[in-house]
Amino acid sequence: MSAFEELMAFQRQTEALAQVAGRLGWDQETVMPEGSAAQRAEEIGALEGVLHARRTDPRIAGWLEAAQAPDAVGEAQLRLIRRSYARTMKVPAKLAEEIAATMSLAQGVWAECRSREDVAGFLPTLRKVVDLKRAEGAALAAGGDPYDALVDDYEPGMTGAAIAAMFDAMRPRLVALREKVLGAEAPKGVVGVFPQEAQLALSRELATVFGYDWSRGRIDLAVHPFSSGSGHDVRITTRVNETDPFNCFYSTIHEVGHAAYEQGIDAGYALTPIGQGVSMGVHESQSRSYENQLGRSSAFTGWLFGRMREVFGDFGIADADAFYKAVNRVHPGYIRTEADEVHYNLHVMMRFDLERALIRGELQVEDLEAAWNDRFRADFGVAVDRPSNGMLQDVHWSCGLFGYFPTYTLGNVYAGCLVKALRADIPGLDGQMERGDVSAATGWLRERVQRHGGLYEPRDVVRRACGFEPSEGPLLDYLEAKFGAIYGV
Repeated sequence: MSAFEELMAFQRQTEALAQVAGRLGWDQETVMPEGSAAQRAEEIGALEGVLHARRTDPRIAGWLEAAQAPDAVGEAQLRLIRRSYARTMKVPAKLAEEIAATMSLAQGVWAECRSREDVAGFLPTLRKVVDLKRAEGAALAAGGDPYDALVDDYEPGMTGAAIAAMFDAMRPRLVALREKVLGAEAPKGVVGVFPQEAQLALSRELATVFGYDWSRGRIDLAVHPFSSGSGHDVRITTRVNETDPFNCFYSTIHEVGHAAYEQGIDAGYALTPIGQGVSMGVHESQSRSYENQLGRSSAFTGWLFGRMREVFGDFGIADADAFYKAVNRVHPGYIRTEADEVHYNLHVMMRFDLERALIRGELQVEDLEAAWNDRFRADFGVAVDRPSNGMLQDVHWSCGLFGYFPTYTLGNVYAGCLVKALRADIPGLDGQMERGDVSAATGWLRERVQRHGGLYEPRDVVRRACGFEPSEGPLLDYLEAKFGAIYGV
């Protein structure tokens, strides 16, 4: 075999092992016995040690030096292998193993402390997580900004400064829109009891409508919904609140957006570096466009209203227009994942500032709860009533996912651009969605974005799909037009 072929064969085994590691994580969050946490942490740590050894294998340097890519796809493969190799070589193996094992245990500690509203019980674990991620960031940054180094893991090429500039540009228009909307009369919300099994049945139907391939996936329940896997095994989770069916339905649609991206990648790229989503920002653009611009549109909610009436009977909403307004009701709630489109990015901006300060050492773990509560009151005008509605609500920090949060808003920005472009290309889209058919939109996204996997750099994927440079403008225009119309402001 040529050097390129040898490298790709070696890489395929590494990618397969990484998928196994991901499956262990899925199992831990869904069906693992409660008493298995310590053993699972050891298993994940051991597997991470194997993966780190493979990713730093000295043969990779020789292969990369000698390899000649046969085509543009091969060049992309080499680009990502070089990036991964250079990055992994900076992190000591012992640190990588300790991070993997600690994060596995930390998730269970977080879940237990969240259920007890016990910040003090979580702080020692969080302190260890932050210390480890600071060490990793410092190793990766090699004298640069450690937070930038962590962000680069989720959104290659992005920096904290660039994110801060984007957020500064967005915040005034978001705050102005929020003030106008909250000053207007709020529409009626959905009230009632919606049984779990009926919700799950309808959520499966919604997953099918949005193109989820059940032959390569499944849906389970989790505290924090997520999507896991790629290629021929892509699993999703959702959650159920019997008084809030939208939590289940839109969590499902959101995770299907992630899963459809992985299922939509060119099958020939499977178990290679480009055989997965190119970045978390682009990934989030799929889930947020599925969930919001498509799933919460007046056209699609008209269809969903009819299905909910068939499944649940009369639930106190008079017509499709009132239902559309209920689905898009704006309120300053505590929970990011349940936030409306107006407030959502403000939640992300707050977390970005806090975690950036944590990694830089400008904020200490012991002061995080007070900093969170003060910032939340300042940004949302509401006092945090309990930790599960405050700093314990998200799983991300217990998993060590520092640098991940800003990609949620970056995904919204990309989604604004993509849906602007797809609506220009599909003028009859609303008529189709009124019948519960979103295939034209999801097909457009599959063709323009999903099938490419990691073939192009993140911003290049969006630019090529849209025909223009991505910016926050289309998202802000969309939000102002949508909620201005709903609230008459």
